[in-house]
Amino acid sequence: MNPQPILLEHVAMERQTAWRAGGAARFGYAPSSEKELSVFLKSNSRPDLPLLFVGLGSNLLIRDGGLKALVIFTHRGLSDMDVTVQNNDTFFYASAGVALPKLARFAANMGFEGAEFMAGIPGSVGGGLAMNAGCYGSEVWDYVERVRTITLDGEIKERLPSDYIVEYRKVSHKRGRNDFFIGGWFRFNVGEKQKSRNRIKELLKQRVQEQPLSKPNSGSVFRNPDGEFAARLIENSGLKGLQRGAAIVSDKHANFIINTGGATAKNIEDLIFEIQSAVESRSGVKLEKEVHILGDHC
Repeated sequence: MNPQPILLEHVAMERQTAWRAGGAARFGYAPSSEKELSVFLKSNSRPDLPLLFVGLGSNLLIRDGGLKALVIFTHRGLSDMDVTVQNNDTFFYASAGVALPKLARFAANMGFEGAEFMAGIPGSVGGGLAMNAGCYGSEVWDYVERVRTITLDGEIKERLPSDYIVEYRKVSHKRGRNDFFIGGWFRFNVGEKQKSRNRIKELLKQRVQEQPLSKPNSGSVFRNPDGEFAARLIENSGLKGLQRGAAIVSDKHANFIINTGGATAKNIEDLIFEIQSAVESRSGVKLEKEVHILGDHC
């Protein structure tokens, strides 16, 4: 007999998000496999609550008043990676909880190239698929062969890229399906193992030089507008170093807000609003958030 799934109550999301700030989720659940997740959703005891899938918690801010939702934590349980060969084509499968840098290293060590850019994305496969994450000129969906999703009722589906509208930092199903990504198959080119590994090292070195990685942050806060960089607009507005509470606009990279220790979600959200207002006032550009802000105010 399978044990009953354990729902965690009042889960402190500051421990589950990259900013290390914010309130608690009403319930949380950490499946050990895709099959276990499917069984759980088919018998979900809290269908009244919205579902939120969280991997590494990057690009996510939960307000200090908490979140009335059931959060599915994918990072530890949905961690499968493997390689399959079909008709002389090689595909890499990675579950939603796999860190994108781990997939990049896996592909490189197998002698394939193209995934190196993923080493610079501080997120998981699930989040990368949901928002078409990218950096250094490449995006996750450039390499997707097909995806694996799960419905609210626990039904597991396979879907093709042609089923989706894929845009810059935005992915939606053409028919409005409300599935959640639980994995994907990726196609990379045959390359040279050492060359790919060296490229990953170069990109990680560049990331350390350009981004404030020593303090909790959620990566880029705003999307880059067409033909412009959000960081440059923020810097030109004189906002580097702007601080609210323990949250501050990074002096190293203006599109990063860092938690210097004990920042509240309100501190961070206030900064986001002030940046948007100042940039729009100076340049006429309304910056769009790349991060998702959910939950209730205190």
